[in-house]
Amino acid sequence: MIGKSMAWLIASVFSASFGICKAEEPYRVRAMANESKVLYRSPDPKRIFCYNPTLARCPNGRLVAGFSAHAKEKGVKFPAPVKGEGKAFIHTSDDHGKTWKYRTNFPISHFRVFVAGDRLYIVGHKGRLRIMVSDDWGDTWSNYTDLTKSGGWHGSAMNVWYKGDHVYLVMERRKGGEMKGGWSVSELAPVTMRGNINADLTRRENWTFASELSFRDAADDRTLDFFGVPFFDVFYPESRHISKRGCSPIGWLETNIVQIEDPKHYWYDPSGKTFHLFMRAHTGGTGYACLAKVVEQDDGSMKTMLETVPSGKKALFLPMPGGQMRFHVVYDGETKLYWLLSTQATDSMTRAELLPAGRYNLPNNERRRLQLHFSRNMVDWCFAGLVAVGPVESGARHYASMIIDGDDLHVLSRSGDEDAKSAHDGNLVTFHSVRNFRELVY
Repeated sequence: MIGKSMAWLIASVFSASFGICKAEEPYRVRAMANESKVLYRSPDPKRIFCYNPTLARCPNGRLVAGFSAHAKEKGVKFPAPVKGEGKAFIHTSDDHGKTWKYRTNFPISHFRVFVAGDRLYIVGHKGRLRIMVSDDWGDTWSNYTDLTKSGGWHGSAMNVWYKGDHVYLVMERRKGGEMKGGWSVSELAPVTMRGNINADLTRRENWTFASELSFRDAADDRTLDFFGVPFFDVFYPESRHISKRGCSPIGWLETNIVQIEDPKHYWYDPSGKTFHLFMRAHTGGTGYACLAKVVEQDDGSMKTMLETVPSGKKALFLPMPGGQMRFHVVYDGETKLYWLLSTQATDSMTRAELLPAGRYNLPNNERRRLQLHFSRNMVDWCFAGLVAVGPVESGARHYASMIIDGDDLHVLSRSGDEDAKSAHDGNLVTFHSVRNFRELVY
């Protein structure tokens, strides 16, 4: 007679061998928050697309959600509520995301919403950096103000970091201009911005901008031979096509900013003046991100540079699950863990010419599966679970933002369903909640 555990193991092997899968099987990984609240549905899914989800939590518990809707064709009309030309939207919720109320729309791209002191801000760009403020936690908003006189800015709804009386965030600015006919991520420089939370952050003089270091300045991609980077034979400044799919020179973009809090960490700075930048690595491959750091100088300025490892080598890339796509990092002070929301890749080694027609661009551009990890050091990541999985290849769950709300982790995703034009150009903005997320730690 065999024991119960052995019988279960034999039954599991038998079921797996014959493709049998029961709902009660304990080893099956399922999405934790596939059910969602649709915050916005495109009225014209083949021409109006949803981008740039951003989330914030106000001190009074209110949730604030933002996103953009964009039509690539001229003359497409947007239904109400739309005021003027702005196609970026703000909604608020006072019941932890169960119901939402539209507040305003405005002309700012790649924006994020964040709290600083007793005010709520939006920062993004429309060529120049732009900022708006709310003094009543999102009920009403000021007109936008330009923070810079020059353009060339880029970004996304990335995280923010707080230290003392200051808030830190990163936008990106294009340096150079040699790129022709391709995606210019090789020329992007992450620009860390520091603002005093008690000052009026709509005024340029209340921000300090770090020095600029573009990817092209940091690394000559013709000399990189670690990790198989770049994956495809494409070099700055030329772009090319791989099996009729576009491929641009490697670079970095969409920057998260954190501080290392563990005194035992190799990169810990006891002075508290070092901030690490973790960026999406556009290389053609998957599973690693780009790394840089910003160090506050004695005169208050901030200098951007590469990090080093104990051998003295520069660290430009480091392993990160989903580092090939925009990811989002938050730090939970209760568990002293960093939480990573990113895109799970499953078939990045499929030859480009053999990809299904529904796959957006190259093999590393799978966008359907949203995953969650946690880490004590921003290098070693533990898988916590799948958050959500799109229903079809074009039904993405990606480019998501997240916030901690008590015991729950809320996620706002750039999404799609069967009506979406592509995995990149989705037709939905969806709100998901991972309940009691700290229970996922092991």
